[in-house]
Amino acid sequence: MVGAGFTSLAPSAAAAGQSAIPDSHPSWANPNAKVGNADTASKLTFRVYLKLADQAGLEAAATAVSDPNSASYKKFLSTDEVRTRFAPTAAAVSAVRSWLSSAGFSAGDVPSNNAYVSATGTVDQVQKTFGVTLGEYKVKGKTLRSQDRALSVPTSVASLVSGVVNIDQATALLQPQHVGAAGDATPNAVAQPKAKTASPAVSPPPAGFVNATPCSDYFGQKTDTTDPAYAGKQLPYAVCGYTPSQLRAASQLDVAARAGLDGRGTTVAIVDAFGSPTLYQDAAEYAKRNDPSHPLTKSQFSQFVYPPTPGSEDPSQCDASGWYGEQSLDVEAVHAMAPGAKILYVGGADCSSLDEALNRIVAGNQAQIVSNSYGDQGEDIPADEVQAFESIAKQAAAEGIGLYFSSGDSGDESHALPKPSADFSASSPWVTAVGGTSLGIGRNGSKVLETGWSTGKSTLTAGAWSPAAPGAWLYGAGGGTSVLFPEPNYQKGVVPDALAKQNQTGANRGRVVPDISMDADPTTGMLIGITQTFPDGVRYGQYRIGGTSLASPLMAGLMAVADQFGGRHGFINPWLYKAVSHTPAVSDVKPVTGAGEVRVDFVNGTDASGGYVRSVRSFNNTDQTIQTTRGYDNVTGLGTPNGLLFLGLI
Repeated sequence: MVGAGFTSLAPSAAAAGQSAIPDSHPSWANPNAKVGNADTASKLTFRVYLKLADQAGLEAAATAVSDPNSASYKKFLSTDEVRTRFAPTAAAVSAVRSWLSSAGFSAGDVPSNNAYVSATGTVDQVQKTFGVTLGEYKVKGKTLRSQDRALSVPTSVASLVSGVVNIDQATALLQPQHVGAAGDATPNAVAQPKAKTASPAVSPPPAGFVNATPCSDYFGQKTDTTDPAYAGKQLPYAVCGYTPSQLRAASQLDVAARAGLDGRGTTVAIVDAFGSPTLYQDAAEYAKRNDPSHPLTKSQFSQFVYPPTPGSEDPSQCDASGWYGEQSLDVEAVHAMAPGAKILYVGGADCSSLDEALNRIVAGNQAQIVSNSYGDQGEDIPADEVQAFESIAKQAAAEGIGLYFSSGDSGDESHALPKPSADFSASSPWVTAVGGTSLGIGRNGSKVLETGWSTGKSTLTAGAWSPAAPGAWLYGAGGGTSVLFPEPNYQKGVVPDALAKQNQTGANRGRVVPDISMDADPTTGMLIGITQTFPDGVRYGQYRIGGTSLASPLMAGLMAVADQFGGRHGFINPWLYKAVSHTPAVSDVKPVTGAGEVRVDFVNGTDASGGYVRSVRSFNNTDQTIQTTRGYDNVTGLGTPNGLLFLGLI
């Protein structure tokens, strides 16, 4: 499986007695990007993923239990069944452990599904064992470690090894898919206080932010009558941030709750990097202030955070503090939609160990639903590491675990990359990619406006809006057609041919993202609460936030209610496309023109001492290749769940 993310240069031949791991060299690790050599004495921990005992059998089983037309639909396998029938064998694990130990590595953990063998050693040991030279490379504003060619392993174990994660730091490109509190940048572009040591545990809370006023309690409540009209219209002020009761009402989950449907009996897992030391405390305080009839109890919440390991990224590079906001958003959004569900938070040691966190949940079947609000900017993760992820995702589907991934916050990526691209991991055909909308929730909790999230921005400058309407493209829901994955069967006949053929060569057709959508626009975002670092000290505060990082946990929470009502659903894509794509259970999201909101912000982010900045955030900006249209589109997918009709049909 070779795509745009993989190097097209033929790697050097493996040494005698060694076999190269195909496509294990990141395309961005080229001589022009190299800025130095890796320190040969430094240590790193990596994971050698093993080939499944029966890859085809696992895929067939995952397909059968997920297909509404199959006799095996919803007859999910137990973890023991998956392990016995498909997992790497104990003999394979033993052989790989023995090889690593003989090469001088300290062999470490093996998960219960035998997915990988972890090992720790020096850069020098890695170079000699895998036949590569490790260097430092500049990519997307980061300096990441990588090998200079494909990794190679002894022929004696080559048939057992599928790939290696964290020798190169490609997976460090997986970043939170939320727009920072300031509303103008991705999280790692917003100024954050950085840790003073190499341990994520000591990273301080993120920089404080306060919503400026005026803002509206619900969509359209207050109209800006003091500023110039925008394209001939006086626009409403942005919402201050939707509360749990408003978000539930918009999906009719308030009605469902009156029938006892609130997600109880289900567990939603959340995967992010690191672990905020105040995660539960903040979420409980948020519920107390904004949803007092639905407290987040200690018995509902549990967490496991991997400790730092040798070779872990410095938290300042991976922005541990920035991930704290992601974690609070995820937990608070899930609880908002499914206040009766249990929440399990699993944090990776850093940005390069998210696979380890996800596999822990899947290997132990610890949740019915997993929300993942992170992704790559494009699809430039090496194929062997993509394959490791795909094996985890297929096991999840076989066991009846639904994986939900944010589709991205940079639209079609054409404003950041040389050409349009979908984002991995949302582009995997084994996950439900959740796109985003701009959502207007009215005074009574009903939807009064909904369109695909694609924001234009104009700033009030010298008494005029600049640039003129519709403004400059700022950000929007991720979408597009994958170059890594072919069109899955469930999309055939539903996704338009023109979309399936985008970014492809010849007669190829690709997997199109997203599948379904929820509210994501930061201008119509959710109010969240988190401990922050303000100029006068550290304390809890609240602000509005958005991104498809909001959409994914909202959808996960909705599915927790659906699981309570109709039993475990697992991987829902085949059902979505076959059963509900042309029914009222999913609302088609259509384009709008001339709509938007006025946003008022403090210049310094916290108070009026530095003045204000006023901007219009217009809806449905079309300055990209993906567009909101009638029917399936590559901004919102099939559309948005239509409340009780969605729950009833599911």
